[in-house]
Amino acid sequence: MTSTHRTRTPRERYRDQTRAEIKQIAVSQLAVGGVEGVALLRIAKEIGMSGPALYRYFASRDDLLTELVVDAYQAVAADIRAVDISGGGRTALHALATALRDWAVAQPHLYLLIQGTPVPGFRAPDETVAHAREVLGPFLIVFAEGRPSGSVEPLVDEFARWLRDDTAVAAWVEQRTGLSPEEPAAAVALTGAITAWSQLHGTVGLEAAGQFAGMGHRPATLLAAQVDMLADAFQLA
Repeated sequence: MTSTHRTRTPRERYRDQTRAEIKQIAVSQLAVGGVEGVALLRIAKEIGMSGPALYRYFASRDDLLTELVVDAYQAVAADIRAVDISGGGRTALHALATALRDWAVAQPHLYLLIQGTPVPGFRAPDETVAHAREVLGPFLIVFAEGRPSGSVEPLVDEFARWLRDDTAVAAWVEQRTGLSPEEPAAAVALTGAITAWSQLHGTVGLEAAGQFAGMGHRPATLLAAQVDMLADAFQLA
C-alpha cells in the first residue's frame, strides 16, 4: 500500500521552527511581566526580524495568546490524563488535585494565563473550551461514583437542568463517563467536576499568584484539606 505521508518542505520546517521560537520568547515575556509583558515588536527584535515580518507567523497578539492558551491547556491536560484514577474515590481525587497543583506551581505564569484575571480586550475563541474540558474530564469519572450529601443536592438539581438544556455539555459528559444525561449520576459527575474546578482553582490560583507568601500554612496541606472536604460532600470512599 502506498504511503500518504508527505515530507515537509524546508520552508515549512523553517516556518514551524520560527513559530515555536516566537512562542518560546512570548512565554519568557509572560513569566517576567505577565500578559501585559507580551509584546510582538519586542519579540521580533529579539529574533532579529522586522515587526511586519513577524505578522506572517501570527496575525495579531491575540492569535499568539490563543496559541499559548491552547498549549497550556494541552500541557496541563496531559499531566492530568497521566494520573492513575483506576482506584477511584478519594485517592483518585487527591492524585488529580496534586497533579494540577504541581503543574501550576512549576509554571505559574502559564496557569495564570488560562485561569487568572481575564486579559483586557482578549477573548479566547470557542476552540479553547474543548481544551479546558480535557482538564476536567478525569474529574467527571471520579465524581460519577459520588453520592452527594444533602447540602449539595440543590446544586445537583441545577446541573441536571443544564445537562438537559445543553446538548454539547451532555455529549461531553456522556463521552467521558458513559452516562446518558437522564441518569442521575451524570448530573452528580458534572456537579462534582465543576465544584472541584472552582475550589481547586481558588487555592491553586492564589498560590500561583504568590498570595500565600508569609502565611503560616503549607499550600499543599490546604489543598489536601479542601480535597477531603469535597470527597466528604460527595461521599467518595
